[in-house]
Amino acid sequence: MVPSNAESQSVVVIGAGIGGLTTAALLAQQGYRVKVYEQAAIVGGCASTFRRRGFIFDVGATQVAGLEPGGIHHRIFRQLQVDLPEATLCDPACAVFLPGEKQPINVWHDPERWQREREQQFPGSGRFWQLLQTLFQISWRFQGRDPVLPPRSMWDLGQLLGALRPDTLLTAPFVPLTVGDTLRLLGLGSDQRLKTFLDLQLKLYSQVGADETALLYAATALSVSQGPQGLWHLQGSMQTLGDRLVEALKNHGGELFCSQRVEQIHCGQGYVEGVTVRDVRSGEVRQEKAQQVVANLTVQNLLQALDQPLPGYQKRVTNLPSGSGAFVIYLGVKEDAIPPDCAPHLQFLYDHQGPIGENNSLFVSVSKPGDGRAPRGCRTVIASSFTDVAPWWNASREQYQALKESYTTTAISRLGEYFNLDESTIVHQESATPRTFDRYTARDQGIVGGVGQRLTTFGPFGFAPRTPIRNLWLVGDSVHPGEGTAGVSYSALTIARQICASGATNS
Repeated sequence: MVPSNAESQSVVVIGAGIGGLTTAALLAQQGYRVKVYEQAAIVGGCASTFRRRGFIFDVGATQVAGLEPGGIHHRIFRQLQVDLPEATLCDPACAVFLPGEKQPINVWHDPERWQREREQQFPGSGRFWQLLQTLFQISWRFQGRDPVLPPRSMWDLGQLLGALRPDTLLTAPFVPLTVGDTLRLLGLGSDQRLKTFLDLQLKLYSQVGADETALLYAATALSVSQGPQGLWHLQGSMQTLGDRLVEALKNHGGELFCSQRVEQIHCGQGYVEGVTVRDVRSGEVRQEKAQQVVANLTVQNLLQALDQPLPGYQKRVTNLPSGSGAFVIYLGVKEDAIPPDCAPHLQFLYDHQGPIGENNSLFVSVSKPGDGRAPRGCRTVIASSFTDVAPWWNASREQYQALKESYTTTAISRLGEYFNLDESTIVHQESATPRTFDRYTARDQGIVGGVGQRLTTFGPFGFAPRTPIRNLWLVGDSVHPGEGTAGVSYSALTIARQICASGATNS
């Protein structure tokens, strides 16, 4: 749908993360006059990179879903007429090491191989996994029909109703269930090993463990790594995803301005009117009018930027459970630091004491030989743990440095139980904390991953792309969290469709 008045409509996109760039490129293709403002010097947000001593490190996101035919990135890049980034399949998608165990639980791409792995690792859990697969297949078909969730207009409601099928209604009884509820109903509540594995995997996607994660959300999160879907490792770096979207944006006449911070969003009589932009380098401030504003921000940052209060929205955001931050250690290592047959992604849960995040675990991403991230004969190892943001912000300068050093020392020690790490194999190392992420991504307090997918905040109960301010839109992991770049791209596609539909209606 191309609205006839698109060329007269100006759109400001705040933030050049993957969600913001995708929305911008799609709208520019439809003829809108699009300007993207990014406070950092490079694009990509949590899917950007930095360089050190010949190594390229992915800042946050390290894997991509949705590159397969029919996947969200495949659909969008085909529509934008740009090539998909070169990528290889992650298989296994993840190797999970539970405390005291030397053999991992391998999350294989092949569904039959993954089923055999599950039967061996978790005897008697077959009914649970079969239920997940059934719910995933129904939900995946439903999502493929592009519903708008949660609906906030008659058009949104029409899109939602149009996506419903008889089988969609079969998921209704499972809406009020968490993963923990389901385990107990199936007689698996006492299987602590299965519960531990699910807690680890779900924390990566839903930001919360099995007892809090909505079952319908978990069905997708736990199944998307198997064929015909899959998780992918990009050649070069995660930055290539953002770079291709910038290419598409510029091909269609859109404009990108980096090192430009949007400090305020202006509204009047319930409509968005424009933004105030500050040049990060010069300090120069200017006003930019716009008919549409798309905010690739967290809900917390959105409220901070608005020039008028939204009491109901504010109350809902204030009542959200605290989000998690991340402690991340970036290592450039020699090849002989990596064990043979090392999976591209690993999870370790430890039973030792010591500071290493909320659940004493590390999620690790390892580059592949020749993938462009490291000099010849070297690799990158990126290890992250979720952490409460409060201790990092409440600490004095001396306390902060001591905490950072303690986390770093512990992380190196833990990683050294699997990798061969010493002075001879570590070429480069540095760490990032919630304060680091706040500085470079401008996310409130450095929180990562979006809104936790609890029963009260997932899918039909989540934050809508339409905000209470007309023509002000929210894109990113506050709207569609937990599936990384695939999720935020889906939220971008939804917003682009909504704006085009409203333009066509008003023309």
